[in-house]
Amino acid sequence: MSALNPSSAALRIALLAFAALTCAPEPATTAVAGELPAIASRQRVEKKNFTDGEIVEGFLKTAFGAEYHLAGRVDRIRKFDGPVRVYAESDRTDRKTQLAKVVADIGKRVQHLDIAMIDSNEAANVRVKLVRDRDLFRTLTSFYGAEKAREIRTSLDPQCLSGFRKNDNFEIEHSDVILTVDNGDFVFLDCAYEELLQSLGPINDTASVPWTMFNDDVSMGYFDVYDQYILNLLYDPRIKAGMTVTEVKAVLPTVLADVRSWVKQVNDLKE
Repeated sequence: MSALNPSSAALRIALLAFAALTCAPEPATTAVAGELPAIASRQRVEKKNFTDGEIVEGFLKTAFGAEYHLAGRVDRIRKFDGPVRVYAESDRTDRKTQLAKVVADIGKRVQHLDIAMIDSNEAANVRVKLVRDRDLFRTLTSFYGAEKAREIRTSLDPQCLSGFRKNDNFEIEHSDVILTVDNGDFVFLDCAYEELLQSLGPINDTASVPWTMFNDDVSMGYFDVYDQYILNLLYDPRIKAGMTVTEVKAVLPTVLADVRSWVKQVNDLKE
């Protein structure tokens, strides 16, 4: 049975996050992030130095809560507790190649996250469905049913989205990501990074943090330094699935010191 069987989606899917992007379409190529002018220009002006308070604020606002909530509590840490294996369902080899580079980049920059592409759908715990824009609503309907798909389209009009199923211990068991393949390289990469990262746990979008891609007003197209802080905090072994805000705050100072050292190293940041 599909993990997103329409008849049981409301019960089995804990949370959904959506990103509705308005970038103008570009010709579909196999370009990677560093080759796109729209991304290169953002990287040149990217803010890379943050106070502890700025990092902690973004982490707490994205790791708790949910932009679009179907079922289950949202006041606990949610994350995978083990290797993450990503399967791409598509006949677009160019987009699958780009997606593989995105997954590899995430794996390189999040210290305690074991994430990789896999060729078998059965062995994957993250499924990425790549669809044409004109087929997006049909795909939503197949996942969530006609009524919920209409609600999603009316309220959010997404170009990409993600959701996950968690167990009683708030460990993510399975995530589904839907990406459109024909809205240009920038939109595809922006969606791929945001939705893959949100499918790992930080699923709550926030308009009050200007540096994170988990802000509907921010489009990055690459894995920025600020969001590397968020994901490295989340996947540090001392931050456990099911923790409350109070429990997380008790260990954050020590965890953040180690995360700072890692993010500095992997990005070759200066003081």
